Amino acid sequence: MSSATTGIPAASAPRAQRMFLVLAGFFIANAIIAEFIGVKIFALEDTLGLQPFEWHLFAQSGSLNFTAGTLLWPIVFIMTDVINEFYGRRGVRFLSWLAVGLIAYAFLFAYAAIALAPASWWVGAARDSGVPDLQAAYAYVFGQGLWTIAGSITAFLVGQLIDVRIFHSIRKRTGERHIWMRATVSTLVSQFIDSFVVLYIAFVIGPQHWSTGLWLAVGSVNYGYKVLAAIALIPLIYLMRRMIDTWLGKDLAVSLKREAARD
Repeated sequence: MSSATTGIPAASAPRAQRMFLVLAGFFIANAIIAEFIGVKIFALEDTLGLQPFEWHLFAQSGSLNFTAGTLLWPIVFIMTDVINEFYGRRGVRFLSWLAVGLIAYAFLFAYAAIALAPASWWVGAARDSGVPDLQAAYAYVFGQGLWTIAGSITAFLVGQLIDVRIFHSIRKRTGERHIWMRATVSTLVSQFIDSFVVLYIAFVIGPQHWSTGLWLAVGSVNYGYKVLAAIALIPLIYLMRRMIDTWLGKDLAVSLKREAARD
């Protein structure tokens, strides 16, 4: 695998390559997990033991219900910024396309598994646990609609490409200073795109045909959550940066960041 593809300098030490593999593995694992757990909708207020909160936006109303995938997507975008900091645009683009391919691969085999004829004894094996048909439950959890999959993958890829462009644009102006600024601004813009694109493809263009008001309302609530999560995770960027600097060593860390800035 060439350095021109991954963004790892050709002369970099094995330690830098191992760090890239660790970050890449964590990045891709979070992206795939977020896709599969996203089928569950959870109530934020009930989870935190708070009184129900009802929002009113664009002539729509509702409570704070989110997909479980929203727990991980802010972390994915934070990981994007950390990888961007050390391995540049090529590293992030490479991992983004790889993640999209692996997500599609995972869903392909999820559909293949659903299509397998279930063992007759297995279908009713969990009746005592309140699941009368394991095959139907399995198909419902893992068989997300094609519009939802297409929307999620498209939103993820577009958001990633926008994130990396904004991050480097700010970096050219600030240098090594103000990592919080380039990480936060790039994440907020990319999350905005992600929040509305996925809903538009999955639920406006898709078979449910949401109204514009409902699309804008749900997208705004989702984005508001992601904004708060992104701000709350800013200290994590500094912590991860310090840990990586320490593990790589000062000279190698500085070399990687300079190479990434020139990418």
